Amino acid sequence: MALALAWMLPQEWLDMGGEICGDCSACIMTEYLFAKAYPNTVDTTFAKHWETWFTQDDVQQFKEDGINTVRIPLGYWIVEALVDRPAEAYPRGGLAYLRQGLGWLQDAGIQVILDHHALPGVQSAGQEFTGNCTNDVQFYTPYNYHRALVWTAVMTALTHLDPTFGSVFAIEAVNEPIMDASQTPGYGDFQQNFVQTVRAVELVLGVSVPDMSLGFSASASTSNFTAALGTASTASVFNSEVQSVLKDAIPILLEIGNQCGLEVALTFAPFKTSRPPITTNFMDVNWQYNNPPNPADAAIGPQGYDNHLYYSFGGVADANPTAYLTSVCNLQRIQNDAAVGDSPLWFGEWGLPTQFNATDEFLYQWADAQKWAYSQGAGWIFWNFKTEISNLTGGNALARQWSYLEGRNLGFLTKDPAELNDPNVCAPYIYNSTANSTSA
Repeated sequence: MALALAWMLPQEWLDMGGEICGDCSACIMTEYLFAKAYPNTVDTTFAKHWETWFTQDDVQQFKEDGINTVRIPLGYWIVEALVDRPAEAYPRGGLAYLRQGLGWLQDAGIQVILDHHALPGVQSAGQEFTGNCTNDVQFYTPYNYHRALVWTAVMTALTHLDPTFGSVFAIEAVNEPIMDASQTPGYGDFQQNFVQTVRAVELVLGVSVPDMSLGFSASASTSNFTAALGTASTASVFNSEVQSVLKDAIPILLEIGNQCGLEVALTFAPFKTSRPPITTNFMDVNWQYNNPPNPADAAIGPQGYDNHLYYSFGGVADANPTAYLTSVCNLQRIQNDAAVGDSPLWFGEWGLPTQFNATDEFLYQWADAQKWAYSQGAGWIFWNFKTEISNLTGGNALARQWSYLEGRNLGFLTKDPAELNDPNVCAPYIYNSTANSTSA
């Protein structure tokens, strides 16, 4: 799992052996630098963190609070065979904890988006969330696109064949790519190949895919899923890149099967799935500028779109309560996306932080207004479900605006996520039908 641990859990990060500094590339502030610094103990240290960070009690709280969807941020290194060691270094063992958490969520009836949050080669400069804070961005290259697609093939197969993945309904291709599309060469081709990789695996599994066919029955040709995947990797319906991705996923799946007790599912059991097709998921086209590729052009079957909106980083509205509420209550992102085919749209990340000293009174309004605005689309997911409460976070000062559970405890976020403290929160701020409006 990929998280910006140093700011979300600063005391725990220090206790683990990490460091905190102004430049996240200059000290041990990411998984990559942590693994480099502690090659012999990184796995056991992170295992202890994973055991306590996300628990069955958390899932029970989600269920009691009516949460129906979670988005799980993942680093590419959760598929350990994709890590180019020793040049790259990341903690091992995360897949076991992912499977455990997915099992809890499935039992609770909560559906899941698997979010590829930290990509091979790093997709965005200077960001802790990529797992390696660096300005040397190398994701947008054929080699790293390929590794991301192999990751996708593996996750698609597990979603259909591993019972613990039963609540997964969507896989997100890339979390927050560079906004300037002129700096993301080949990203449009990657979008096409991402969707085709998901659908290729599903065709092998017997899922009906619009306008695509293997030209033969995989299940009739062999009773072995990985062997059928190998046969499919030569099918002319796929381009050479997707063919290569399917082939390269096979040994990784066999290795995971041995590690996780999935040998029967992957190599012996009948593999025609009864599950519906996965929803492929991208950041929406309007996330980028400078003539970005539209992910809607890549869609084959169900597809959803994601947008993230943080007013605290500036550039959205003036730093005062009235400007914030006016902006979000007149938000046009859902309509703008729908106009170019990017629908349904959900807001996969948002929070309560502001650029000014927010009062409790304002945070009640700010939570309500954002929920109201984002619910006009396919819904919302708050970042994050919890953060640390410690001396380093000023008690609950961080959690007050960044933790869903603390926001709910304080009442800013209602216990029933579908309700608002004030259903008319936006009424004073919505532009009337004759006024000029601007989109945020």
